[in-house]
Amino acid sequence: MTLQHAEVTTLLAGVSDDELRSVLEEAHLVTLLPTLASLTGDLSILRQNLRPKPVSIYEGIAGQSGLSTDEQSEARELAFQTLASIRDNGLDGTVRLSSEQLRQMLEFMTGPIDEAYVPMLIHELGMPVDTGAPSWTKAAIAPDTAFDVVIIGAGMSGLAAGHRLDQAGVAFSIIERRSDVGGVWLDNSYPGARLDTTNFNYSYSFAQTGSWPSQYSRRDEILDYFRGVADELSLREHIRFSSEFVHGAYDEASATWTVTIRNENGSEETLHANAIISAVGQLNEPNIPYISGAETFRGPTWHTARWNHDVDLADKRVVIIGTGASAFQVFPQVAKIAKHVTVLQRTPPYVVPTPGYTSEMPNAMKWLFQNVPNYHRWYRFSQFWANVDGIRDLAIVDPEWHHPISVSEKNEDVRQYLIAYLTDAFAERPDLLAQVIPNYPPYAKRSVRDDGTWTSALKQDNVNLNSEGIARITPEGVETKDGTIHEADVIIYGTGFKAADFLRTFELSGIDGVSLHDEWDGDARAYWGITVPKFPNLFLLYGPNTNLNTHGSSVLFTEAGVEYTLECIRMLLSRGARALNVKAEPFVEFNDLVDATTMTMAIGVSNVNTWYRNSKGRISQNWPLTTLDYWQGTREPRVEHYEFL
Repeated sequence: MTLQHAEVTTLLAGVSDDELRSVLEEAHLVTLLPTLASLTGDLSILRQNLRPKPVSIYEGIAGQSGLSTDEQSEARELAFQTLASIRDNGLDGTVRLSSEQLRQMLEFMTGPIDEAYVPMLIHELGMPVDTGAPSWTKAAIAPDTAFDVVIIGAGMSGLAAGHRLDQAGVAFSIIERRSDVGGVWLDNSYPGARLDTTNFNYSYSFAQTGSWPSQYSRRDEILDYFRGVADELSLREHIRFSSEFVHGAYDEASATWTVTIRNENGSEETLHANAIISAVGQLNEPNIPYISGAETFRGPTWHTARWNHDVDLADKRVVIIGTGASAFQVFPQVAKIAKHVTVLQRTPPYVVPTPGYTSEMPNAMKWLFQNVPNYHRWYRFSQFWANVDGIRDLAIVDPEWHHPISVSEKNEDVRQYLIAYLTDAFAERPDLLAQVIPNYPPYAKRSVRDDGTWTSALKQDNVNLNSEGIARITPEGVETKDGTIHEADVIIYGTGFKAADFLRTFELSGIDGVSLHDEWDGDARAYWGITVPKFPNLFLLYGPNTNLNTHGSSVLFTEAGVEYTLECIRMLLSRGARALNVKAEPFVEFNDLVDATTMTMAIGVSNVNTWYRNSKGRISQNWPLTTLDYWQGTREPRVEHYEFL
């Protein structure tokens, strides 16, 4: 491992001792130490007493990973002495670290780890090299074979797929129905939209950055990130914007796909491709439930994902339907300006206390990210490691645990912790407290984050929470089942997405003309979430059962899916085959494993309403096994699980 870091001396030039000590007061110390070790090659600063201690996964950037006050002081002094030495004496321009030294640095963060984890961890660290990059090129293995790929969607998954195909020298086009990249982050422009996972855990391993204004990025920040990736990796030249994918039909004779797209002017165009990669995601089609009388309402209505910026909500009476993630984020912003806000709740979410959730990144951290090379990588790594297996064990069902709500003793401990937050926040409002405490186990559906913004807004004089259920919509507003008519000038739907209706916006026809939607019949399934029998050379990203609930990283899962797809293409080209089709038996076995494991988790045994469950009653969205299971399963396609055409 060779690292070039001579530039750090220049970055630190002119920084006084007092300035260094000042920024170190706000540094995340346990990630700064391995950063400095990688810069200097001095692993002696990785003292065992300064390793991160087991702490809550919810600890924010202000936390110090369980270090005591004395340990923090020791770590700061080590960091100060190292940075001051670099500033004053410079660095040997080349630092070489052996694989064993890199392993020591990783284990400083993780503790002793199984060898099986190491490749995944190095992949996420993203140094010394990008291990996710394809190790082959089409020019090297099949220079005379034509192979073109159509990618559907220019969101997070589509950009990752385009980048890896570009590295491999495989021709591709991205079909994007919107006018820009960003996918769900382009669509969701509602006030208050932001990540509910740290942005360091929601960024590519191959495009890491320390230029984040906040820890949980606002919508515009994450959208700018994806726009920057598209620009820096020259992906825009491959994207056909304002073009809608309409239909893809597999032709058995030529082993190719005939693709129909609809252009901005409404005209249709036919393309031909050897493979299709669907990167449309799960959260791209708003769900507006049927409510009797909705068409009679006299005022404007819209879904949070289709925000109407032309309507000024100042001095308006607003009804927000829903308390899921989007509604949860938008409500406090609306409550700031509206005359009155009524929130209509079906099921209260679990609220995770997250200090600093809506705050700016501390200036000292910003400075360190910008001036200490790779500090942002190690901080991102710490966030990733905390989520590898995350809180999965807290959601596992204990068959010996008998409780009307929780599924294990650990699950009950979490429930009490989350209830305590709500009990304290609404101590003076028992009317609200009775409505906000969930009656289902933690992790049975998506939780939300709060740093006091939501709890404070809900207690405002101009806010009303109603959990009675909706009876109908009237011209004047919304009538709930208790007979109350909530008068409104505007109705906003925060009712989620048609997530279980995978790929619902277009048609795909496979072998013998079979329709993918007919084949699924409302119950989408795929092998590793990626391939489907009877649909050769069709690859799904963020496909069935690859969404996350308690552990992992959606970006890692996407990158793993992309890397698996590239390996499938390599396997085709190197064998001189035209197409591959996953066999039925491994497909069924895989999905049986997913379903069986799901039933050992809170999400599987609970009957609470959740968008994770499809119309057949099956959890079709979520990954129940470990992150390592998915990583290992997507490293290389098993030849015996595919037939070649």
